[in-house]
Amino acid sequence: MSSDLRICFLGDSFVNGTGDPTHLGWTGRLCISLAHQGYGITNYTLGIRGETSRDLAQRWQEEVQRRAAPHYDMRLIFSFGTNDTTLEEDQLRVEPAESLQNAHQILSSAQQHYPVLMISPPPIADREQRERIGALTQQLGVLCQDLQIPFLDVFTSLLNSPIWMQEVTQGDGSHPQAAGYEVWAQQIQSWPGWQDEFPLNN
Repeated sequence: MSSDLRICFLGDSFVNGTGDPTHLGWTGRLCISLAHQGYGITNYTLGIRGETSRDLAQRWQEEVQRRAAPHYDMRLIFSFGTNDTTLEEDQLRVEPAESLQNAHQILSSAQQHYPVLMISPPPIADREQRERIGALTQQLGVLCQDLQIPFLDVFTSLLNSPIWMQEVTQGDGSHPQAAGYEVWAQQIQSWPGWQDEFPLNN
């Protein structure tokens, strides 16, 4: 593993760490941990609030290409889907079939060039939308299994986290504060898929 490691985190407001007063989110916390392990990190947090899988499919390649460079290891970490399940004028912003099509396009293309990890969308306060997110999470898991891309379901574990659900409910209904993002980061750090990609014995 090169000591010069570039990581692109791509997705929506949860990738951006919205709601966290420390402005670290889960991505910043992971990078701090990697730095403490001895990794030389250049991290790019490329989350856009309100973005759907359709939006991400249109921009991710250019975003990554502008940050790639010879002689640097690159890793891509994706997490998206919540905004696909949002209703606008009683219509889903992105229908489930298109969400999966977009995800397949993004992930299958990305894995041809870089190591890729996929993190599920998290639960939010609204019950009906939460059910849609849970269903999409299951479908994304199947897709990643087919593509042989490591996939972490944080939806289920965060739904069972009192810290996450309390902060989301007391906040804007979607985003936690610092403690919630810390829980998210810890779950990724304990995930074998993350540990395999970023081994402790660096």
